[in-house]
Amino acid sequence: MMPTGLVLTSPRTFERRHFAMPSIGPDEGLLRVEACGLCGTDHEQYSGDIASSYAFIPGHEVVGIVEEIGEGAAARWGVSQGQRVAVEVFQSCRECRNCRAGVYRRCSTNGLATMVGFADADNGPGLGGGYATHLYLGPDSMLLDIADSLDPVTATLFNPVGAGIRWAVELPQTKPGDVVAILGPGVRGLSAAAAAKEAGAGFVMVTGLGERDAERLALAPAFGADLTVDVSRDDPVRVLRSVVGGKADVVVDVTAKAPAALSQAIGLARVGGTVVLAGVRGSTETPGFDPDHIVYKELQILGALGVDIGAYRQAIDLLASGRYPFAELPRRVAGFDDIESLLQIMAGDRRGIPPIHGVFAPR
Repeated sequence: MMPTGLVLTSPRTFERRHFAMPSIGPDEGLLRVEACGLCGTDHEQYSGDIASSYAFIPGHEVVGIVEEIGEGAAARWGVSQGQRVAVEVFQSCRECRNCRAGVYRRCSTNGLATMVGFADADNGPGLGGGYATHLYLGPDSMLLDIADSLDPVTATLFNPVGAGIRWAVELPQTKPGDVVAILGPGVRGLSAAAAAKEAGAGFVMVTGLGERDAERLALAPAFGADLTVDVSRDDPVRVLRSVVGGKADVVVDVTAKAPAALSQAIGLARVGGTVVLAGVRGSTETPGFDPDHIVYKELQILGALGVDIGAYRQAIDLLASGRYPFAELPRRVAGFDDIESLLQIMAGDRRGIPPIHGVFAPR
């Protein structure tokens, strides 16, 4: 069977394309895709908010079975044919200064143009994203083995759970007893709540906005939240102060296209606190934001882009532990014929509330 993929040729335009089966060399591999999780990047690529000058196969939260693998690649990746793995979004040359320092997201050879789900479909094998039956694994790919107890759909959460661990714990250096405020109750916000609790946070608050987030806020206590706030009804700063007697040691903003969240994040942070910005505004507007408060409160503001292998490994272990109900998250699994309708809902092009966990599975 020839590999098949959905190629995004221009904003809101997919082309179902067949590809030649690639010839796999000693340092390469081929993955049979089982499932690919969706996030905000997917619908922003679909709508053109994240622009591209070339056609590509989207999908970057990929889990599948190693169908073919070269001898050198097997040794480098530590996996074997027939094994279920997750694929790291970024690629690493393993040789440049950034890669040797562990910050391979800044690899001098690789970058956005080679990341999974954003590679040119007309370059090389073309199978560079998760909306396909197969994914080509080049020499710079990075793989993580998946626990046998995890089904492929649940395993796609390695990416958002890894993000929660890095953004809510590792970057801000969250300590036992800390008060943590998380803005945005999507899958990454829920993951951040669970990660903060796992790190020993003394109190976790999760905020959301209106009807769209109602179901997500209702689920947040199962993922470690001690308090949920709908910011369309209540002032999160006032509510947090009334419950804990102060403000947050750590604030993690994972909202998307929510310009007002920045001022809320600054307002929620205590003097000397840390704010992690992981969600993108999609706008230069910042209603209510006064940068002087960063000075007056001596805040540490950290930007977060992506995850790393260490956080991914912890995420897979946390998923396999079953301590949080990630497997039971409300989700929609779409195939080739209905992935576009799911993306339209996520992008706001079609009426409906997006699922907490959206997944593509080739069928």
